[in-house]
Amino acid sequence: MRAARLHEYTDDMTEGLTIDEVDRPEATGADDVIVEVEGAGWCQTDNHIIEGMWEEYVPQELPMTLGHENAGTVVETGEDVGLVSEGDPVICHPVQTCGTCRPCRLGETMYCENDAFNGLTTDGGFAEYLHTSERSVIPLPRGVEPIDIAPHADAGITAYHAVKKAVARLNPGDHAVVIGVGGLGHIGLQCLDAMSAARITAVDLKESALDLAEGYGADHVINPGEADVREELDGITDGKGAAQVLDFVGEDVTTAYAPDITAAGGDHHIIGYGGHVHEPAQALVNGEFSFVGNIVGRYAELQELVALVEQGDVDLHTSRYGLGEVNTVAEKLEHGEIDGRAVITP
Repeated sequence: MRAARLHEYTDDMTEGLTIDEVDRPEATGADDVIVEVEGAGWCQTDNHIIEGMWEEYVPQELPMTLGHENAGTVVETGEDVGLVSEGDPVICHPVQTCGTCRPCRLGETMYCENDAFNGLTTDGGFAEYLHTSERSVIPLPRGVEPIDIAPHADAGITAYHAVKKAVARLNPGDHAVVIGVGGLGHIGLQCLDAMSAARITAVDLKESALDLAEGYGADHVINPGEADVREELDGITDGKGAAQVLDFVGEDVTTAYAPDITAAGGDHHIIGYGGHVHEPAQALVNGEFSFVGNIVGRYAELQELVALVEQGDVDLHTSRYGLGEVNTVAEKLEHGEIDGRAVITP
């Protein structure tokens, strides 16, 4: 089968991955599931993996097939698999978990002590077929197509995971801010609108992204290139600040907004990454706000997100590309030329 593989780390996105012929995975384990990939979302994390940014955090044996947002059709299962059968459409949680360690027993699947992460620590879905496990697949409801939902396998549940935490601390009349209405942000904004009664302000440098935000429920939009974010939000919130800030950019400039735009006792959720937090301790003490880290959501949260998709509360803004166009997609994303989410169709 064909697969887009990373052989060495590079900052040059024009030739980050190569299309190789590799053996098709087989179901050799009792709980194995082999999926014919119909859609695989491209993520900013894929660019970071190509750059080697994840090497110091997780073990990576190269060459490796990238792609951690996968959906498709089951073509083979291990002898003990009962959740799905051949021919079933599924979305695949990117993490394959053991189910027996303490974090798994507590339902914290992202903290599994024996996990394998498709496209990050083991081969992913930028290929014709994907090896995963029964614990990682979710059958899709009738009418939900794999190619249309694939990016929710990471972008969707990462955004949902952060929004779910934020919503628990939002009351009617509160203000929430979404920074970055891109691949994750446009999903997070919709989840926030569907799950809370907060007033939402979207912040983005691209007018096309702000137009998308208004269509997805934002009450206010701010372009930092044309207006001062701090001053604008001060006016929007009557000087109180936002109870919850969802930062889907995570660069130095956006984390620096926190002391000035986050309400007392509020949270600045960091979902995007690449920058740093450089705030004096006194700023946190004075405002008693928190920086909150977010990683990929749990398996159960992907089930919940699929339910939101099925009932029409969350839509995906996507563009499609062939497997041979992976480097083109990486370069486009690097230059901010993709609205919403890019989907590879192996």
